[in-house]
Amino acid sequence: MGDARANEVWLVRHGETEWSRDGKHTSHTDVELTEPGIEVARELAGRLSDHPFALVLTSPRRRAAHTAELAGFPGAEPDEDLVEWEYGEYEGITTDEIRMTVPGWSVWTHPSPGGEDADQVTARLDRVIARAHAAEGDVLVFGHGHALRGLAARWIEQPVEEGRFLKLETATVSVLAYEREHPVILRWNS
Repeated sequence: MGDARANEVWLVRHGETEWSRDGKHTSHTDVELTEPGIEVARELAGRLSDHPFALVLTSPRRRAAHTAELAGFPGAEPDEDLVEWEYGEYEGITTDEIRMTVPGWSVWTHPSPGGEDADQVTARLDRVIARAHAAEGDVLVFGHGHALRGLAARWIEQPVEEGRFLKLETATVSVLAYEREHPVILRWNS
């Protein structure tokens, strides 16, 4: 096996959905891409096609898997560890709506009744990182906003909650890498 520290992990957030556009928390609900989301996902193919990937993973949620297909990776391997942070009772509602009853609420700092906590999300994202380290080359991952932000935080050896500092737009490409022995965020939200 090659030097695992040499791997890059490319992160792609799924294309726009009605719920992502409207700021609604979307974990397990399988919302389809909007027409603009489909168009932008297709445009990703030109940015990704020239780079060789040893492993391509996707969240099994339709919005991520469809983005992978449109970007030229119909054979992306579904990985349950890449699903979005489970929002529980907050599924389908916005942060502003939640804050009407829980002032200052954030997925990064407050519990989501019936949803996942930071430790649960950390455990599964750490498994994704372990898979990336074991790959024989660069890895491409299609996923979701909060989960990918948390993945980046874990990559740079920070608590998953530090993902709160990494805003991530739909259909963007980010790259995690190493500078010498240090994990770094090489490119973000491009």
